[in-house]
Amino acid sequence: MNLNLKAEEKNTYDAIVVGTGISGGWAAKELTEKGLKTLVLERGPMVTHPNYPTATKDPWQVDYRGRPTQEDLKKQEKQSRTGYTTRQDIKHWFVNDLENPYTEVKRFDWMRGYHVGGRSIMWGRQSYRWSDLDFEANAKDGIAVDWPVRYKDIAPWYEYVEKYAGISGTTEGLSQLPDSVFLPPMELNCVELDLKKSMKDKMARDLIIGRVAHATAPVPQSPLRGTCQFRNLCSRGCPYGGYFSSVSSTIPAAEKTGNMTLRPNSIVHGLIYDEQKGKATG
Repeated sequence: MNLNLKAEEKNTYDAIVVGTGISGGWAAKELTEKGLKTLVLERGPMVTHPNYPTATKDPWQVDYRGRPTQEDLKKQEKQSRTGYTTRQDIKHWFVNDLENPYTEVKRFDWMRGYHVGGRSIMWGRQSYRWSDLDFEANAKDGIAVDWPVRYKDIAPWYEYVEKYAGISGTTEGLSQLPDSVFLPPMELNCVELDLKKSMKDKMARDLIIGRVAHATAPVPQSPLRGTCQFRNLCSRGCPYGGYFSSVSSTIPAAEKTGNMTLRPNSIVHGLIYDEQKGKATG
């Protein structure tokens, strides 16, 4: 057996990504697809798609049919304010605020997820473009700092992300809510359709279906995902990849390139910067 005893005793990477939430997962995908050897660090444990512990359980298979207990509601005062993060069927995704406390000056609901995928597993998936009403508001109202960009600058990037994430919705032509690149919409029911008509006729207001990151049809740019099964159990994690998350989409895409090293259970508390090399060394 021949050993190269003169080899470097450490790995070097072109890029390091800290965190695997929506931003971290996307960064990992982009960097690895461009050929960069990328180390991805996550403070929490590994979660692999489609292994979500309660995703396919029936209500009677979960304690208290998934509902939060009175004990949890009283004990976890901050988390119980949301009404859902202490539920038996999903509380494993959320950081326990008693074990990881934080100080509030005024009320701040900080719902964290310490695991691969981060809050991309738990997000509400509502996905809307800003318009120039948003980008120009500070300048027109004379408050805060004007945005250095306008809608036309961001629009191509909205489209780039939407084609990969998969946003379902309807084309409406609303100036205050620019249209996205849409997958087929989820349908309004008969009551909602009647309300939509009444609002338009009597108030000249538009009622539209929510624009959500659900694959209501196959997403060509993200072939590793399945489509939404309309089970209404999204908060447990979707084993079909029906909604966009790092675990169902960007992390597998980055892994497929062979350029990603994913290291869970790795807390980053600082960067060691080499000024001469102009790079992080640890």
